[in-house]
Amino acid sequence: MMDDHSKLAAPCGMYCGVCAIYIAHRDDNLKFKERLTGLYGVAIDELHCKGCLSDDVFSYCRVCPIKACTAQKGIEGCHQCADFPCAHIETFPFPVGKKVMLRSVPARRELGTERWMEEEEKRYRCPRCGNALFRGVKRCRGCGEAVQMD
Repeated sequence: MMDDHSKLAAPCGMYCGVCAIYIAHRDDNLKFKERLTGLYGVAIDELHCKGCLSDDVFSYCRVCPIKACTAQKGIEGCHQCADFPCAHIETFPFPVGKKVMLRSVPARRELGTERWMEEEEKRYRCPRCGNALFRGVKRCRGCGEAVQMD
């Protein structure tokens, strides 16, 4: 049986633990969810997710071609695929996500899944105040410092 932590290791190479949708849902942050509706073009009640490999997945991630591809190949993720990077990565509809995958998949190959997740947690911290950040954020919610998280 998969623990909650392992449900955050998305096949595409994005770590769900630093996803804005995951964080907004986990923290039940209505104000944050309201800001995300425009970004993702969905209603507020659609902004829920407990990780890519959970039973409660964000709408896009349920139909993700990368997730389907890895399942069809019988592998955990792109880090185990000889075809990486492929057309699925090149045509990914969110530019920040594509950039993350191109950085993250080789790191997951090198470090292994557990250490890779630990490193992603460390990466998404404000360099000034140490506040936890989410993927794609432009400014730290803790201290207001401008950050580039991808």
